[in-house]
Amino acid sequence: MAATRAVRSAGRRARGLFDIFVAEVPWTVSSKELKEYFSQFGSVQRCQLPFDKDTGFHRRYGWIKFSTPEDVQNVFQKDTHILEGAKLTLKQQLHRRRGQRKNPSE
Repeated sequence: MAATRAVRSAGRRARGLFDIFVAEVPWTVSSKELKEYFSQFGSVQRCQLPFDKDTGFHRRYGWIKFSTPEDVQNVFQKDTHILEGAKLTLKQQLHRRRGQRKNPSE
């Protein structure tokens, strides 16, 4: 049980290192295809699509890590991102230093 919590906690910390959160990813798109799509905007270091153990399918969202902030800016210069006929929803992740909180009430 403690090991499971440690793995989940490490996963949450790792997500903070990604630049872009991507939602509404079609079921038919693999992490390789997602990485290939975003490579047109810059160098993709990592692409993560979490899978549901019960269904074997990804959860239709994921994270992209780019090499430079300029690569991230290139992504957001394009208004819409469509992959296999579906419009992707993108959100820029804010990087925080370890221990830094969003607001004082946390």
